[in-house]
Amino acid sequence: MLSRRVFLQGLAGGSASMMLPGIVRGAQIPAGAADSALMLALPGKKPLIKRAFRPPNFESPLDTFDQIITPNDRFFVRWHLASIPRIAAGDWRLRVGGGAAEKPFELTLDQLRQEFEPAEIVAVCQCSGNRRGLSDPHVPGVEWSVGAMGNARWKGARLKDVLARAGLRADALEIAFNGGDSGAIDKTPDFIKSIPVWKALDENTLVAYEMNGEPLPHWNGFPARIVVPGWTATYWMKQVISIEALTKPESGFWMSAAYRVPKGKFPLIDRFVSQEGESNTPITEMVVNSLITSIHEGQRIPVGKETLVRGIAWDAGYGIRSVEVSVDGGNTWQEALLEQDMGRYSFRAWHLAFVPPRAGKYLVMARATNRQGSTQTFDLIFNPAGYHNNVMERIALEAV
Repeated sequence: MLSRRVFLQGLAGGSASMMLPGIVRGAQIPAGAADSALMLALPGKKPLIKRAFRPPNFESPLDTFDQIITPNDRFFVRWHLASIPRIAAGDWRLRVGGGAAEKPFELTLDQLRQEFEPAEIVAVCQCSGNRRGLSDPHVPGVEWSVGAMGNARWKGARLKDVLARAGLRADALEIAFNGGDSGAIDKTPDFIKSIPVWKALDENTLVAYEMNGEPLPHWNGFPARIVVPGWTATYWMKQVISIEALTKPESGFWMSAAYRVPKGKFPLIDRFVSQEGESNTPITEMVVNSLITSIHEGQRIPVGKETLVRGIAWDAGYGIRSVEVSVDGGNTWQEALLEQDMGRYSFRAWHLAFVPPRAGKYLVMARATNRQGSTQTFDLIFNPAGYHNNVMERIALEAV
């Protein structure tokens, strides 16, 4: 659990400071969100941008994304419930069962590591509400800017192998997860999430125990977490302690009421049909997106000399087909160079060399397109929860 004492320890030695201009797109964030943008260090983490203290919600600064793999100590932190236990590796147990499992069993961390074939994947973990703070009009919730995400190399057991040991029945509909965290009061709904059986049986869905070659950090789910590549992080259960195979849809608050988007608003291929309602549907896969990392609003650049515009792009795992850059507010576009492909679920780096021919203002934009033909939007597709913000960035530069 994050106590105030532990939190204040993280501030020792001058690790707290006001956010610097350009680290976050502060000019685009509502005043209430900008006011919360303090750089604070949790134990074991480098300074991150605090969005909430309890539960802890901290995002990665923009310069984190100069690297394709996000370091563990700079990876964003997102929890829903305030009481987060510190679980010793030897004490952790994973219960696997449910009404659609024929042979319920329990695992230790050593058993998870030793008795199942390990699998690795590089994948983006992105909070469903990433960029919520940029919504216009303003919407309630954690006022994230652009850094509620990270890209890591995850290692663990395939969830399908764990479920096979439990003897999954033919009438299994969903697989539900519960974590070790709990609410500050008894009436707080337990954070329980489910995914459809077909997604649970995908070879890329993991019960992960390593992140970038190290044990998971406490703040990112130690001892083990669920990894659901391509889908938003609401399904990536941290500190997972139970996996249940269900014959009926999970009906708790976090599935029936939270994390839903209006039907027909967004292009979805991966649908969660058993959880769909008449007017809304669960958020599932990430929309195609990009982030410019090398320049900032109002930056002055030299006329006639090269300025490198670079950034990252990602989507739900269909793969990035192209990234285009405009320096005139979207009137004309040039194709950027895509860099190393680290897998279809990973960030993809890109860059374009820009030489301003004359002094004056330039409005830089970037748009990513995936291999399904989906691209970023010029205007926000508004929804009450502030999800799926993939509006093309607009960054004004001045050549002098």
